[in-house]
Amino acid sequence: MKLPRRRFLHLAAAAAALPAVSRIASAQSWPTRPVRLIVPFSPGGTTDIVARLLGQWFSEHFHQPFVIENRPGANGSIATEVVLRAPADGNTLVMVNAGSTINTTLYDNLNFDLIRDIAPVASIMRVPYAMTVNPSVPAKTVPEFIAYAKANPGKINMASGAIGSPTHVAGELFKMMAGVDMLSVPYRGDGPALVALLGGQVQVMFAPVPASIAYIQAGKLRALAVTSAARVTVLPDVPTVGEFVPGYEASSWQGIGAPKNTPAEIVDKLNKEVNTALGDPTTNERLADLGGVPMPMTPAAFGKLIADETEKWAKVVKFSGAKPD
Repeated sequence: MKLPRRRFLHLAAAAAALPAVSRIASAQSWPTRPVRLIVPFSPGGTTDIVARLLGQWFSEHFHQPFVIENRPGANGSIATEVVLRAPADGNTLVMVNAGSTINTTLYDNLNFDLIRDIAPVASIMRVPYAMTVNPSVPAKTVPEFIAYAKANPGKINMASGAIGSPTHVAGELFKMMAGVDMLSVPYRGDGPALVALLGGQVQVMFAPVPASIAYIQAGKLRALAVTSAARVTVLPDVPTVGEFVPGYEASSWQGIGAPKNTPAEIVDKLNKEVNTALGDPTTNERLADLGGVPMPMTPAAFGKLIADETEKWAKVVKFSGAKPD
């Protein structure tokens, strides 16, 4: 039977639209089974705690289990690769943080390109560091510390959680921008680095505020400045590094990513739910306990943050000459 031309065109258009309609319907019903949220680090750290907090929220609001799976290794790159190679169906997600952008330059043999292969879903929070010194250091301010460091080149030991860790590159950025020479001393985690700082084996550390604030308040360590763009509520009298080194800013942040080509409808659905959670007083209180400041963003804005941070830390990693263990 020969179809009239107009009817044929209508049928052809309807057929072409079916895949899009199917994708939208699928996204609207998502999730229909448990979702894996991969944490690139061991249990108990900030990233793991944030993932479990949001996983519980998602489970309650999406009525499907969000299973937290820890896959540590290679500064988080192993877990990131697993997720970015997974099917782009919204059922496998990864926690992304500042270290993810540092790894792009730190490792020469990554099997993925973070910017190319990730679908940015949502940013969660930002956590500042404190430029913290052992009380034996005579400097009481950032300008005094810079003068002290320039008078003692290569004699000040700077602790960090590991080579290429956010605490390491925050210090390397300071060295680069302030023009000082300090010896980088990496440890296996921020905890051991703080122990060394407390014991006087090292003199300075760009330490996460949540991990160091109790020591600062007790007078066991001295905070010269915080690394965020603005002063922080928990240390209101402590200035920012940027007040003395214009343009300096460094902080840790957390977010969620998915494999590229994950349907936009699923990404938007997740983004909306994260931003709703960030507006919840109880969630806000839990993040504040971790020293975090909520950072709601659109997926596009989060993608720009990832790109900007990748470019920023590439310069610092190259300046420092850092290589992974």
